[in-house]
Amino acid sequence: MPIQPVTTNQLAVLQAISRETFSATFGADNSPTDLNDYLDQAYSTTQLTAELEQPDSFFYFIYHHNDIAGYLKLNINKAQTEGAATDTLEIERIYIRGPFKRLGLGTQLINHALTIAAQNHKTKVWLGVWEHNTAALHFYTNLGFKQIGEHVFQLGTDAQRDLIMQKTLR
Repeated sequence: MPIQPVTTNQLAVLQAISRETFSATFGADNSPTDLNDYLDQAYSTTQLTAELEQPDSFFYFIYHHNDIAGYLKLNINKAQTEGAATDTLEIERIYIRGPFKRLGLGTQLINHALTIAAQNHKTKVWLGVWEHNTAALHFYTNLGFKQIGEHVFQLGTDAQRDLIMQKTLR
């Protein structure tokens, strides 16, 4: 199966891929200091261990020809970053590594998230996406997500605007 749960034994790999994909996605648009501060905080061993051990958070690697091509982080219940709506699942992180983009892997991860939502009796899936990430906005819109709000994403000293997008499950 190309999508597998991440285990605590894979922490170092998760940490490396998290830093790689976040830097590739947002590095050019942020100061090196803000970026490094965020990476050091968000992807520290302590932080990722706590997230992996959170029972209402789920990490998955997606593989392409036995290589880890990206990952997904989902949250339900009180693990969600914007409150604890009982009928929603949050896609907190979805990243595909550069060499594996445009292979349909992101869509596979979204579909996996929708399956996990249904298995957990959730009726909606939501996520935050940076307002200037036009490729991601287009991707989510094409998959049926609609903007329902916004929030601030703090990256170092820079307060950025994320759009909250949601998809209702049938």
